[in-house]
Amino acid sequence: MNTFTGMDSPAGGAPAGGAPAGAVPDAGLLGFVRCTSLDAKTRARLDGAVPDEFFAYPDGLTARDRQELTYERLRRAGLAAPPAPDLLDDPPALCALLERAAIADPALFHVMLLHYTLALGPILRFGAGQEGPRAARDDLESMTSFGTLLMTEVGRSNSHLSPRTVARHDPSTGGFVLTTPDAHAAKFPTNTAHPRVPKTAAVYATLVHGGREHGVFVFVVPLRGADGAVPPGVRIVAAPETTGLQVDYAAVLLDDLAVPYEAWLRDGARIEPGGAFHDPAGSPAARLTRSMGIAPAVWRAVISASAAITRASAGTLLAHSAGRATLGRLAPRRPLTDYRNQQEAVLGALASGYALTAVAAHVQSRRTSAEPAAGDGGPDTAWAPWSAVDRDLALLKAAATAQAQETVSACRVHSGAPGFAAAERLNAYRGLAHAYTSAGGDNELILYDTARAMAELDRYAPPEPGAGPPDGGDLESPRVWLFLARDAERRMRDRLAARVRDARGSGEDAFTAWNANLVLAARTAAACADRIVLEICVSALDAGPPALRPVLRLHALNRLDRRAADLLNEGVVPPGMLDELWAARRAACDELAPRAAELAAAFGLPAAIGAPAAFLGGG
Repeated sequence: MNTFTGMDSPAGGAPAGGAPAGAVPDAGLLGFVRCTSLDAKTRARLDGAVPDEFFAYPDGLTARDRQELTYERLRRAGLAAPPAPDLLDDPPALCALLERAAIADPALFHVMLLHYTLALGPILRFGAGQEGPRAARDDLESMTSFGTLLMTEVGRSNSHLSPRTVARHDPSTGGFVLTTPDAHAAKFPTNTAHPRVPKTAAVYATLVHGGREHGVFVFVVPLRGADGAVPPGVRIVAAPETTGLQVDYAAVLLDDLAVPYEAWLRDGARIEPGGAFHDPAGSPAARLTRSMGIAPAVWRAVISASAAITRASAGTLLAHSAGRATLGRLAPRRPLTDYRNQQEAVLGALASGYALTAVAAHVQSRRTSAEPAAGDGGPDTAWAPWSAVDRDLALLKAAATAQAQETVSACRVHSGAPGFAAAERLNAYRGLAHAYTSAGGDNELILYDTARAMAELDRYAPPEPGAGPPDGGDLESPRVWLFLARDAERRMRDRLAARVRDARGSGEDAFTAWNANLVLAARTAAACADRIVLEICVSALDAGPPALRPVLRLHALNRLDRRAADLLNEGVVPPGMLDELWAARRAACDELAPRAAELAAAFGLPAAIGAPAAFLGGG
C-alpha cells in the first residue's frame, strides 16, 4: 500500500489541488494555514477577488495580450477586494489577497504588489494631509490607472543610496523639474512598457534646492494617460520580452519633466515662500531611511507569497509523486515515494511550506501604513538602506525568498521532465522567487548589512552562550535546535567581529577589512536568519496544533543539515553529527509519510494546483 495516497494501486493518480483523493485535512493545520484573524466573509471576498479563471491564460496570446489581460485581472481584483486603505492597514488581509494572486499567477502578484504597496502606499503614508495627490490616489483606488515604481537606476549598483535622478525646485512655478541626467540614471526595471495601459508612478528622486541635496523623496507622476499616451518629458524604452516574470518591463527617463508642488509627497517637509527648506527627518541620510519606510509592507507580502508558492509547489510535487510507479531494476514497479530521495523531497517541501507559513503569520502581526515613520531605530547601513528600516524584517524577507527558491527548484527537479516542460506553474514560481531575491532589497546586501550590525553590536545582542546541548543533545528536542543555531550564530559573529577589528587595527580601511570577509559576513547573517526562523517555528509549536510538531521538526533538521558545514567549522558539533542528523530525518520522514496527503490537504490549495502532467487526465 502506498502510504502517500492511501490507495492500494501504485498506478493511481492524484487529483488537482495537490492532495490525493480522500485526503482529509487536519482541522488544526487548516486553521494554522488559513489566517484565523480573518473572518469567513472577508476570506471569501479575498478569494473571490482572484477567481479560479485567473489561474490560467487562454492559448494564443501575444506577450502584450497576456500583459493586458494581467492588468485587466488586476482591475477586477482591486474592484472586488476591500478598499485599498483598508487593505494597507490590515496586513493579514492584504497578504491573503497577494498570496492567492501569487499562486494563481506570479505576474499578477507582482503588478498587484507594486500597485498597492509601492504606488498607493507612499501616497497614503507620505502624502497624508496633502490634497495634491488626491487625483492620483482616486485613479489608483478606482483602478482607472495602475501603480508602478521608479526607484532603482540601471547604471550603478546600490543606486537606492544616492539616486542620480533629481528633482529641482523651480521657484518660478513653485513646482519641481525631474531629470534623469543620462541613460545610466534611467529607472529600471519598471512595468511601464504596455502602450495601452494607464500608469501612475511613485518616483524616487534626490531633491535639490538652494544648491544642496536634501535627500531622497517620492513624487507622484502620471506616466501614461487613459489612452496609454506618454506626456512630454517622459521617455519609455521597452525592454526585450522575458519569460522569467512576465510583465511589461521598460526603462524610464525623465527629461526636465515639470510637476506641480503637490506631486511632492512631503512627509512633513516643506519649502517656505521665502525659499527656506525644512525637513523633520533632520538629515539627508535620515530622509532616505524614512522614504524607504514603505518597505515593511512589501517584505510582509513577499514573505507571505514565498510561503504560498512553497505550499503550492509542495502540493504539485506530491500530486506528481503519489501513486507513481518506477521501473528501476532494484525493485521494478516500486512506488516512487518508497525511494528516500523522493520521499525526503516531498516531505521536506511540505515542511518548508509550514515553516514559511509560520514566518508569514509572525510578520503579519505588525502594522503597515499607519505605523510611525521608519528611521528612528534601525542600525547604520553601508550597502543598502533596508536594514535601517527594519533589520529583522528585511532579513526574514531574504531568508523566505531563499527558502522558497530552494524548495520550488527542488520540486521542479523532482517532478522530472513534466516539472519543466508540461506546466508553466513551477517555472513561474521559480521565476517569482528568483526575482525577489533582488527585488524588494537585494538578499546579499541585506545579509552584509545585517552582519555589519551584528559585528558592531549595533542594536544587536548575541545569543547567550550555553553550557552545552540540552536534553542530552536529542535532535528531536526544539531546545537542541535552538541551542545549535544560537551557538553557531554567536561563534560566527565573534569571529567576524575579531577579523574586521584586527584588519582595521592593522591599518586597513573599512572597505578592505569588510571586502576580505564578505563570505563569512553572509554566512553569519544567514545563521542569524536561521535562528530567528527556528525561534518562530518553536513558538508556533507552543501555540499551534499538535500535528504541527513533527512537520516543523523535519524542517528544523533540514535547516541544520544545510548549516552543517558551519556547525562543524565552528566546533558546535563533533564529527559524525551528520550521521545522527540523517538518521533523525529518516525517522521524521517515516512518521510523516503516512500523513503526506493530509498535510497537503491542509494547505487548502485551489483545484487548479495539480500534477505537472495533469493535462493528460491522469495526474
